[in-house]
Amino acid sequence: MNILNSIHNMDVTTFYWLMARKRRQLLTRVSRIVSISADGPLYVLLGLSFWALGYPTWTLIIAVGFALERLLYLVLKRSFKRNRPADILDDFTSFIRPSDQFSFPSGHTSGAFFMAYCLSEWFPEFYVSFYSWSVMVGMSRIFLGVHFPTDTAMGALLGTSCAMLAFEVFA
Repeated sequence: MNILNSIHNMDVTTFYWLMARKRRQLLTRVSRIVSISADGPLYVLLGLSFWALGYPTWTLIIAVGFALERLLYLVLKRSFKRNRPADILDDFTSFIRPSDQFSFPSGHTSGAFFMAYCLSEWFPEFYVSFYSWSVMVGMSRIFLGVHFPTDTAMGALLGTSCAMLAFEVFA
């Protein structure tokens, strides 16, 4: 348990350091927009678009891979039950209302990295853009005050791993 306390203390320190740098209103507004861009319904629209354009394998990879990612995400959320920053840090209020109670892992970040991996496989010339966006999603979740840095790091690992597995099985 000592190592978990050390990780948590480092996480809280990093979180406060990042919060001290986000006092600008513009960064908060941009973070909201970036965060919304990683909402799940947009991924459904993307999958349906690939289906309509005649790419059923791509649709299958997105559907099955994202279903696996969501399942593992929910298992981890319910297993770890890590409280969000606003629930455990004194005198801190997040800038948005989170969609659920617990913070570990970040679902927005895992979904973003899942999609960045998939899209980079199909459109490799844009991989820098896709991964830049997914990193911005993770950072936006921290800047909005709903996740600690390790929540987003685990989200990135989860999303990437699920995408890799989906490609291994279906591509």
